[in-house]
Formats: sequence, C-alpha cells, structure tokens
Amino acid sequence: MVRTKSTLIVILFLSFYFLKAQENPVVRPSPTALTSIRYKDSYVKITYCQPRKRNREIYGKLVPYNEVWRTGANEATEITFTKDVFIKDTLIPAGTYSIFTIPGKEIWTVILNKDLGLWGSYSYNMKLDAFRFEIPVQQTDGYVFESFTIQFDHRHSVADILLLWDKTKISIPLKFIEPKP
Repeated sequence: MVRTKSTLIVILFLSFYFLKAQENPVVRPSPTALTSIRYKDSYVKITYCQPRKRNREIYGKLVPYNEVWRTGANEATEITFTKDVFIKDTLIPAGTYSIFTIPGKEIWTVILNKDLGLWGSYSYNMKLDAFRFEIPVQQTDGYVFESFTIQFDHRHSVADILLLWDKTKISIPLKFIEPKP
C-alpha cells in the first residue's frame, strides 16, 4: 500500500512537471531556422540557428576573422541537396553537408564538410572537408541585419545562397542541373 502511494505521488509529480514544461517552453536565444528552395525535381534545404547582433561588433570580434565558424549559432549549419548541383562551377553530389566558413575582411572561405550533427565548430575536422570555395564579401548598402539570416535569391535554374548579418552579405552561386528529358 505504501509503495502504491509512493508510485502515485511520483506519477502525479512527473505529470505536473511535464505539463508545466509544456506551458513554459525554453526559448533559445538563437532560434533554429530553416530555408529551402525547389527547382523542378531538385530540393535544397538549409537548417541553421540565428544569433542576434544585440549591439555587438560581429565580424572581427564576436566572429573572429580567419577562424573556422559554424556559420550560425548552436549546432553547425547543415545543407541538404536532393540532386547534384553546381556551386562555383564545381559539381556537388547530392547529400547532406555541414557548412563552415572562415570569415575574412574581403574574402570568405566556404566549406562543405562531410561530418554531421556537430555542436559548433569545436569538433571540426578539416580532413572531412568535401569542398572549399572562396567568396568575396559584399556590404548590405547600409541595411543592418539584426539576426543572422540565410536565404535564397532564386532565378530559374540558378540561385544565390545569401548569408546576411550585420552589414555583411555573402553570395554563394548555385546552379541546378536540368533534368534529362
């Protein structure tokens, strides 16, 4: 009888705890975001977390120059291609990759890495890099992006993957392969 009462008390406590947790979910300071694009039978999806500027100096300070960055916050950013695509005239096989970047003042290195499910860039392994590209830095003409944002600028069979934060814009050219008739 005592054991039954103890079990009942534990069940009631856990039920109350889980109900309260659902009422007050933990809000991440850098929430998860997803962007995607479809062209014919190809689909590209990017999952990342959005840090906020919060009156901080971003590039060169919060995100140091010439060091590997997870390209967002929390977990490393991941990109999935359902079909082969071209990035900067390089054929990228279908699959999922982590996106790392090495920001510089004028040039960024964009890295597609085969390792997945990473927290930040702490476990980044250069030996698992699939592809690296250098991309020039652009300014956002005075517009300031408070949240780190990844979006697509889509024009038929080509698109740019845009990395936008603070006053900085990185544009990664993407070309879909036309399906064979």
